[in-house]
Order: sequence, then structure tokens, then C-alpha cells
Amino acid sequence: LNRIKASGLKLRFCTNETQATREKFVKKLQGMGFDISVAEVTAPAPAACRILKERSLRPHLLVHDDLVPEFDEIDKTNPNCVVIGDAAENFTYANLNEAFRLLIGMEKPVLIALGRGRYYKETDGLKLDVGAYMKALEYACDVQAEVVGKPAKAFFESALAEIGVPPQQAIMIGDDIVNDVGGAQRCGMRALQVRTGKYRPCDENHPQVKPDAYVNNLAEAVDIILQQL
Repeated sequence: LNRIKASGLKLRFCTNETQATREKFVKKLQGMGFDISVAEVTAPAPAACRILKERSLRPHLLVHDDLVPEFDEIDKTNPNCVVIGDAAENFTYANLNEAFRLLIGMEKPVLIALGRGRYYKETDGLKLDVGAYMKALEYACDVQAEVVGKPAKAFFESALAEIGVPPQQAIMIGDDIVNDVGGAQRCGMRALQVRTGKYRPCDENHPQVKPDAYVNNLAEAVDIILQQL
């Protein structure tokens, strides 16, 4: 990434991370040696906060405890919508049922999901992601969730707007065939699939999404991009 910055290319980190504030997320990456600041991160929670303020929505939060500070400035009294993120251990039956009851009781239920990932990978294996629980609430309440985060077009567009680059001049690097590669391509960007992280060989036979190229890791992706300059 230092090589990308040194080349003069603009860089943005688009994450569906909803288990931590951007500050915590950035500290984790800095600890791994990445040169990154909060200002370079586009994440679902602040994007959701903009929507909540614009539409005078007061959320009931079904999110990870560590993400709650991102919503400090938002009025949460007498909720008129539900915001769901990757709540991990907070995805108990009682908590899902509470969100369900609030939604089903609304005249016009509003469900905002901070992403729609099916699963992700951690050191101890694959984990169910927010999308699985979002689908449960959609089904139970007969409601369509509004997705903030990848693969939503508006999410990629806001990241591009923040660095002032048109989609045709941008390239996405990601490990998620649908949310990273598919989302970016639908926005008019090119996209590289890395064969690391949550990548599985069957992704290469995806019926709808075909990356512009496969790379074995992030370093190889950077090599390819810098060769194009």
C-alpha cells in the first residue's frame, strides 16, 4: 500500500467492518504495519448515520457492542427503524425477536442493514455474517432491507466521491466475489479478486460475477496496477 501511495494513486479503504468503530479498526491495521488513517476509511456505520439524520430516523440498534459509539450523536428514543450490523454474540434469539417485534409493529417498517455478507473468515474459521440475520428479519416481517455498505452502489459512489475519482478510473481489490467484485463492477469500476481471505475456489465458477482478473494476494494486485501506469 505504501507503493500505491508513493505512485500518486488515490487510495480508499472500503470496509463492511461493523464489529468496531473506525478508530479501532484502523488501530488494528496499523498494528499489522499498514499506513492508514480514519479519514481514508469508508465504513457502513457513518454512512448509516447520515441516512438516519437526513430522514429523521431513530434507530433500535442490533449491532456489536463495540460499534455503538459510532451512533453516539443519533437520537435513539422511541425507535422508528431497526439498524442491524454484524452483532456477533449479540445475535441471540431474544435480541432478534426484540428487533422483529419492533419492525412488525411499525406501520411502515424500516430495516437498515450495515452490509449483506453471508459469512466471513476469522482465524478460527468461517462465521455467519449480518446478511443471514437480515434475511431472517426480512422474511419474518415481509420487508425489504435497505443495505448500507458493500455491495450497495451508493456506498461505492460515496467512496469515489470522497477521493474525487470517476468509477471508470478506479479499481477495487477484494476477497468477496459478490460484495467486493460484483458491487464494484455494477458501479462501473474494475475489480480484482484476491485468492486470500474468504476466497474459495468455487468462487471462480460464479454464475453472475466475473472479476477483471484473479491475483494470488494483495502484493500481486499492487504489481499489476503499478504496471498499468
